Amino acid sequence: MTNDINTTFNLGGELAVNRLGYGAMRLTGQPGNFGPYPKWDDGKALLQRAVELGVNFFDSARAYGPEWADKIIADALHPYAENVVIATKGGVDKFAPDQIVTDGLPATLTRQIDQALVNLRVELIDLFQLHRVDPKVAIEESVGAIEAARQAGKVRLIGLSNIDRTNLDRAMSIAPIASVQNRFNQAEEAQSDLVDYTAEHGIAFIPYGPLGAHPMKQGAALPAQEALAWLLRRSPNIVVIPGTTSIGHLEENVRTWDLV
Repeated sequence: MTNDINTTFNLGGELAVNRLGYGAMRLTGQPGNFGPYPKWDDGKALLQRAVELGVNFFDSARAYGPEWADKIIADALHPYAENVVIATKGGVDKFAPDQIVTDGLPATLTRQIDQALVNLRVELIDLFQLHRVDPKVAIEESVGAIEAARQAGKVRLIGLSNIDRTNLDRAMSIAPIASVQNRFNQAEEAQSDLVDYTAEHGIAFIPYGPLGAHPMKQGAALPAQEALAWLLRRSPNIVVIPGTTSIGHLEENVRTWDLV
């Protein structure tokens, strides 16, 4: 590992996270990431092993399961180690494997934040992300609801997902934004300008699909360690969240630092 690469990023200027995290979308039922993970105890063991390996940033969402990814994280890791940071998302729900609904209404987000507190067994969500902009709701209203939850002590940091620069700027006029989570990898660099823009503003960029995988299917298009190392070298604000259901693959992913 080269000495000039930071292995951590200060999320929101407050929470130091290992830039090699874990994405929990796969710890749900199949097909369609719907229902509870069928090998529940194996999933718990994998999450616990991740912490042993130094992973301290875990990314989840209401839509994963729905709610089951949040629940397995809590079952595996609660009570959380002091340095563990849990991120989840709201504004998207799933009622069947192929029935995904975007709802950015303030009342919906407020309710989902309260449910996430229960599912994650916390009194304060480290990072709550708007999963997707609802075209029927002004982003100022959606982010305003999350900011109200932050002011109420339910959310520590606010993030955005599937966002463009225009909506990011609008959101930043309402509340401090700690992270952006968009699709980005070695083969799909359309978000390159936004990576640089977020870096300039001290905002974490969390690339989903870091290995080029289809979100609803198993398998990756890119070699794992090479693709992850490329992302970690690309910008110091990038925090990668590869997801896997294999402890062997998890351990291989963590060894990526040896290549950076």
